[in-house]
Order: sequence, then C-alpha cells, then structure tokens
Amino acid sequence: MLHLILPIAALLLGVALLLLGTGLLNTLVAVRGGLEGYSDGVIGLIMSGYFVGFFIGTFLALPLIRRVGHIRAFALCAALASASALAYVLLVHPVIWALLRVVTGIVLVILYTISESWLNAQTPAAQRGRVFAIYMAVNLGALAAAQQLLRLDATTSYVLFILAGMLISVSLVPVAWTRMTQPAVHDAQRLRLRRLWDLAPLAVAGALLSGLAMGAFWGLGALYAGRIGMDATGIASFMTSAILGGALLQLPLGRLSDSFDRRLVLSVVAAVAAIAAILLLALSQVGSGEVLAIAFYGGMAFAVYPVAIAHLVDHLAAEDVLSGCSSLLLVHGVGAAIGPALAGQLMEWTHVQALPLYFAAMHLLLAGYALRRLLQNRHDAEDHSSVFVPLVRTTPVAMEMHVASATAEAADVSADTIDPVADAAKDPVDTPDGRQTTAGHP
Repeated sequence: MLHLILPIAALLLGVALLLLGTGLLNTLVAVRGGLEGYSDGVIGLIMSGYFVGFFIGTFLALPLIRRVGHIRAFALCAALASASALAYVLLVHPVIWALLRVVTGIVLVILYTISESWLNAQTPAAQRGRVFAIYMAVNLGALAAAQQLLRLDATTSYVLFILAGMLISVSLVPVAWTRMTQPAVHDAQRLRLRRLWDLAPLAVAGALLSGLAMGAFWGLGALYAGRIGMDATGIASFMTSAILGGALLQLPLGRLSDSFDRRLVLSVVAAVAAIAAILLLALSQVGSGEVLAIAFYGGMAFAVYPVAIAHLVDHLAAEDVLSGCSSLLLVHGVGAAIGPALAGQLMEWTHVQALPLYFAAMHLLLAGYALRRLLQNRHDAEDHSSVFVPLVRTTPVAMEMHVASATAEAADVSADTIDPVADAAKDPVDTPDGRQTTAGHP
C-alpha cells in the first residue's frame, strides 16, 4: 500500500487539508446562519448556492487548467476559497453569503478536477482501483474529521471561519511543493439526457432523487441538529455519524447489488433509507438516539448514487461509460442544487421536522419507481456487465478511476469471462415502454 501512496502523497495531503477546511466551512455556515436569525428557507437558499457554483464550475474547470496549468489554477482557486471563507464574518448578509457559496462551489469543483485529473495521470491503469479506494477513504475521512473541528470553539466566534480559511490556504503547500509532472487535460463529454433516460431511466431517477436528498442533508443537516437542541459537540457527532455510516455500509450494499438485480437492491436501499429518516424523526422527538438514526440513514442514503451509477454502466457500451457517468453526475448536481432550497422552504413553512420527512419522501419516491421498473421488466436478465465500486460524488474526472477500477476488478474475477465491452453491448435494457433492447442499439 505504501508504494501506491508515496508517489501521490502530496496530492492526497492537499486534498485532505482542502476537505478539512471546506467540510468545516459547509457545516459552520448552516449553523451560524441559524444563529444570525436567518429563516430556514433563507438558509436553504444560501446553502443551494454551493451546488449552483459546483454546476457552473464544471464548465470553467478545464478551460482554466488548460490556460494556466494545474499548479497555478490550484493556487488561484485555493486563494479565492480561503478569502471567501474569511468573508463570511466580514460581510454578514444573506445575499452576500449566497454569492460566497456560489464562489466556493465554483472554485472547489475546479480544485477537485485538478486533483483528480492529476491522480489519474500519475497512476498506472492497473492500480487505479486501489488508488481510487485510497482517494475515497481520504475524502470521507477528511469530511468526518472536519465535523469534529466544531468542538474547538463556539460557532458564534470568528475563529472557526479563520481556521477553515487557513486549512484551505495550507492545502496549496503540498501541491505547490510537488515535482510531479502536470498532466494533460481531456474533455469529459456528456451523453444527452434523453439518451440516458432511454437506456436506464432508473439510474437517472436515482441520481436526481439522491441529489435532492443529499443536497438537503449537506446543506441543512447541521442546521437541523442545532434546531432540535444539539450543541456544537452534538452537531459534530451528528454529521460525523452520517458520513461514517455511509463509509461503512457503501461497500457491503454495493456488493449486494452485484449479486442481485440492482433495481431490487435500489428499491430496498431507498425504502430502508426512508425508514431510517422516519426513525430519525421519532427519536429526535424523545431527545435520544438521533446520532444512531442518522448513521443508519447515512449508510443507506450514501449508497444510492453509486448503485445508480453501477446500474447505468450495466446498460452502456464501454466507449460511452465515462460520458454517461458524467451526464449522470450532472443530473445529481441539479438535484443537489435544488434540494437545500426546497427542503429549507418546507422547514420554514411547517416545522424543523420537515427535513427528515423530506428525506423519507425522496427515498420513498425512488423505492416506488425502482419497484415499478422491476415489476414492469421482471423477466430481464439479472447478470451485470459492471462491478460496483464505492464512489464519492466530486467531478467527472473521478469517473475515470471508477471506470478503470471496475474494469480491472471484473477482469480479475476470471480470465475466461466475456469482455466487459461485449457484455455491455449484449445486456438487455429496460426501456420506458417495456421493450427490451441492447446497450448502444435502441
């Protein structure tokens, strides 16, 4: 393992520091917004700004990197991200905060693109699966650790904002220090959404509904914890538990999806996530067990998008996998941008407990649609042309590691298995009108 980490240690350290700073900032903004007296609806709109910026940044990342190179682009974006973190305590106004969230989203997606494209270029194809696993562990570990930084000072203070800005700034040091060769950048083209829907409508629905739910979780989860009476320590434990639950259960649930019809697995996982959200609602009323409930919810909810990706890959020809995954990421991002604003308005119009009910509703919709697809096409083959890989939703560039690792793992299962390209082309596809077709041939 060490021989894999050492060549990319500078990049991984930079990513870890970046996520420590931004993970702290994301939670802190929601909590501080509540303390500033902003309504739940306003906070939801503020938090949606991040995902709007993330969406915009996907179109700006590659031109910027081509223009100035990886290291200069990283320096530029890290400086803007650090400055925006400090600006929250200098310019306390909801409109300003919303604009700052947009800026943060733009620069972060560029920073992720830089890191992931560099990791791709530095890693031999045969090792990308293991490097992807290390990268995912760094992502989730840093995000979980970032929540614990809330314990260091009161959220009413400016200290935590300064700490977030410092961590983002320091993330530039290992990247600027490295002597690794900067890679070339390639476009990640997207399949048309209509084409995606024709091939795998359940994957599109899963990505959208998962985005609606998870965007609301990232944007409003900390606010919800504070509204039900948790202090900074409790909020940190609440958010950390959800992330760790997702990290622990994603792989077992993914392996389950490799063994059974993914439509069935997606239906069950979404239904259980809805039950966990209702359990969170019930336990928060009695004032105990919320941390366990959110860990259970996170374990289920974090697995929905990766299973949707695996279901999509089952129905794509090999040459379309990267572009298809990139398009699905776009669908997920649209849902994530809408989710905090929608859930925030529901919380403002009704009660803070509207958030877990919102989670439950999104997952019940997905469970019902997955079950409907399964019953409509119950005679479809259940074998899979792809292998599940645990996934974090960052940029389309990470999909290259996902695709490479899935292909490598499938090749390692047996030397006699059919080529994944041929498998993907032959697998039956469930079209909206119930007819069966093959991937790449509607």
